[in-house]
Amino acid sequence: MSGLLTVSRAVVRVTKRNHPEGRRFLVKAYPKDGEWRQLRLSEQIVRKLRSHITAYGLADGDLLFARRGELAPQPPRPPVLPDPSTLGLTEPNARGRRYRHGTTTAYGLGKCRCEHCRHAVTLYRRERRVSGKDRPSTGQRDTADLHINPNWFRDSAMKPAFDAAGISGATFHSLRHAHASWLLAGGADIHVVKERLGHAKISTTEGYLNALPGADETALAALGKIRSGEQGSAELDAARKEIDDLKAALVNLTLRLTQLA
Repeated sequence: MSGLLTVSRAVVRVTKRNHPEGRRFLVKAYPKDGEWRQLRLSEQIVRKLRSHITAYGLADGDLLFARRGELAPQPPRPPVLPDPSTLGLTEPNARGRRYRHGTTTAYGLGKCRCEHCRHAVTLYRRERRVSGKDRPSTGQRDTADLHINPNWFRDSAMKPAFDAAGISGATFHSLRHAHASWLLAGGADIHVVKERLGHAKISTTEGYLNALPGADETALAALGKIRSGEQGSAELDAARKEIDDLKAALVNLTLRLTQLA
């Protein structure tokens, strides 16, 4: 395992009617402009991935992270919901408004996903289907596709991990933002960060600089390292050797192409 990750495809969850084979997950070229991107993983991540591959006996073409075993049964839902007046209020939404738990309003406007609010929406949709206002659900689940449902991953993997680490309010987007901000704060080249994030324009990556109050200090520290020679002779020697090896490989390739011509 080289530690170089190539992002060449993406998996999106769609409705069955929008899938050519009536499935729920669609694999498509990534990104929209058709260009692949690559990023290097840390040695720690590489070791964990290698152990994961060995533990599950994965081969080329297998999903690295997939649903293992049979699908868990659908959780039972109560036929009668508790009185919303006994459940309290949701947290304030973006407009500062709060709603009673166990209502469709709390689910929609309050963005609450607690057990009571989800059950309220489920019961509401069930009543609409029974009354003929909506098409009845087939109740079928795709047992052949091993891709992981994003909702399952969020609720069963990511949230428990955050809870165990004492982290609250984190999302995929915030993790991505933190990754970029930490790279820039550590002095990483902005063009390297741009490629890791897959940004089409450097101006998008520059937006992360606004979140770094110590960006000027980082720049001065980097300048000081270069001027004082603190960069480290070993690192510079390794970089020079890599450049020399690339030049030699390019010369050899040119000679071979000349011979073939």
